[in-house]
Amino acid sequence: MSDPTKPRADSGPAGTASPPRPARNPLRGLIEGGHVGLLVAIALLVAVGLVTRPTAFATTSNLVSILSLAATIGVITVGATFVIIGGGIDLSVGAIMALASVWATTVATQEFGPVVMAICAILVGTGAGLVNGLLIAYGRLVPFIATLAMLVAARGLAQRMSDRKTQLIQPDNSAIVELSTTRVLGVPLLVYVFALVVALGWILLNRTTFGRRTYAVGGNPEAARLAGIDVRRHTMLLYALSGLCCGIAAILIMARTTTGSSTHGDLYELDAIAAVIIGGTLLTGGRGTIIGSILGLLIFTLITNLFILNGLNTSDQLIAKGLIIVVAVLLQRRNLKERAP
Repeated sequence: MSDPTKPRADSGPAGTASPPRPARNPLRGLIEGGHVGLLVAIALLVAVGLVTRPTAFATTSNLVSILSLAATIGVITVGATFVIIGGGIDLSVGAIMALASVWATTVATQEFGPVVMAICAILVGTGAGLVNGLLIAYGRLVPFIATLAMLVAARGLAQRMSDRKTQLIQPDNSAIVELSTTRVLGVPLLVYVFALVVALGWILLNRTTFGRRTYAVGGNPEAARLAGIDVRRHTMLLYALSGLCCGIAAILIMARTTTGSSTHGDLYELDAIAAVIIGGTLLTGGRGTIIGSILGLLIFTLITNLFILNGLNTSDQLIAKGLIIVVAVLLQRRNLKERAP
């Protein structure tokens, strides 16, 4: 039997299994089969933008806008990738981000300065994710139910704390806003924060024991338990990691909007999960990549940008995204059937 603490390898003929795949090099991952299709899709969307709105699409400001939009959801997507590879699902990420942004922008919190505001957002996000993990791992609640309950509760608490009002970041705490306004080589600092989170996520998933255990838990929890992995503890940590990403995303959206609001992150959970699915991560767990998830995110971000530039209805945008998700899941099922012995 193959070591379940390593990423699950593709099955070979009946009764045999190919050896575990080594951790992927990020550059090599871009040219592997599953990612070629994503790169082609991105190229086609870019071509559409150049044809339909060449003067508006091919500008530095529009590129920065795309990257800034992708940064906030992208940080959440990194956390969602870990959870889904581990065999779970998290519907509460948008609401947790909203709660963290509201908590960090209350008058009481802002009195302590931008550093404390950022720490507060991270702690609130991680704490909410930890609650999810405890309910799922030790309370034995179904992930869908536990995170759905957190979605409702976190959004409600955010509304209660803010009295349904938008909370502005005070001028004394402009250091947070500077993450969006300060640019290095023409790129806002928040994009660099996003890139750092992606890099750290890739290293954690592909170069550490934690990452190997994540694949093992998602691929076969019972085999992982027999191999000595504390499945419940690891599951709890996966949701705490997702909450941590939500806290970081809260800082980024506070920087972009200069506010904390209970309406932040509306439907972000759907965008993040969809990006992970489009990127090739199995909903059943055990297989997926950070690179694929980020490419999937870029596809959705480009679609949103093209709809805005061409003045198309947002409802049509949602329909297009829904169709893409359905197609992606169907392709996943087809690939699984083809690989089955």
